[in-house]
Amino acid sequence: MRAARRAGVPARVFGALALALAAAGMLWGLVPESAPEGGASAGLIAGLWFTVLLAGFSVQQVAALDGHRVLGTVTAALFGLWVVYFWQVGVTLFDVPRVLLPAPALILQSLVDRWEVLGGDFVQTVLKAVLVGWLLGCALGFGVGIAIDRAPFLQRGLLPLASLTSTVPLVAVAPIAVMWFGFDWPSKAAVVVLMTFFPMLVSTLAGLQAAGKLERELMQTYAASYSRTLLDLRLPTAMPFIFNALKVNATLALIGAIVAEFFGSPTVGLGFRISTEAARMNMALVWGAIVVAAVTGSVAYALLVQLERRIAFWHPSIRATA
Repeated sequence: MRAARRAGVPARVFGALALALAAAGMLWGLVPESAPEGGASAGLIAGLWFTVLLAGFSVQQVAALDGHRVLGTVTAALFGLWVVYFWQVGVTLFDVPRVLLPAPALILQSLVDRWEVLGGDFVQTVLKAVLVGWLLGCALGFGVGIAIDRAPFLQRGLLPLASLTSTVPLVAVAPIAVMWFGFDWPSKAAVVVLMTFFPMLVSTLAGLQAAGKLERELMQTYAASYSRTLLDLRLPTAMPFIFNALKVNATLALIGAIVAEFFGSPTVGLGFRISTEAARMNMALVWGAIVVAAVTGSVAYALLVQLERRIAFWHPSIRATA
């Protein structure tokens, strides 16, 4: 208790965490390795629900703390750990078939046993298709947005055509991209380019228009050129909009590349692994590939958030969350 107070953690939060962890440990010791015959007893089910309530209360207490933004990360991590714990206990206690929902321990074992295979899938899908497509799509959307802003007459011609790219269904584009660019990663990168182009274009245009009228008139009174106004005023103002598009596109790119691999790919890739192993009913490896994709997307989003804080630290939207 004294250590908790010195660290700035209220005693009620420390107590809630300790009580929840004690209940979770007791429940873990009582749950058998396999589901009992005749189903779980009423006592185990009651203990499970009691632990769920204590876990929810502990998360609520941590989330209510005021302080550094790292507390948000701690709250999310605590919630995630409780989800994994109850997932493991629930599938064991109620004997959920592995085909429907494998236990986290089984998924972890699959990740350890097949890490070389999943590592190759990661390189093929993320480091090649996703990264290349994301960079090209975002750069193309940004460049076209600058061109439309510089020459407004292009807005009447290019913008409607660009909006068509967001309406084309992915399941229709992916087979065509495979026919055009082959089964390897370039066809998946082409799909990612198509998916990430329009969000960046729209965000760039919105960000360039976000500069205040008075500031733009001030630049005109100094006889600033378009490029000088763009670099000194409009692009800095547009940075939050651009980073929002980068973060959204990071997840869209991962989804697009994985789905595109369903329609044809070499014998490697996260999408290929998910589709083939699902057909074999090897759901532990399927969930392992899903975990790799989910962690990759979360890490990419977090890195972009940190980069935004470094570049656009002066913007009110960033300072408000600091």
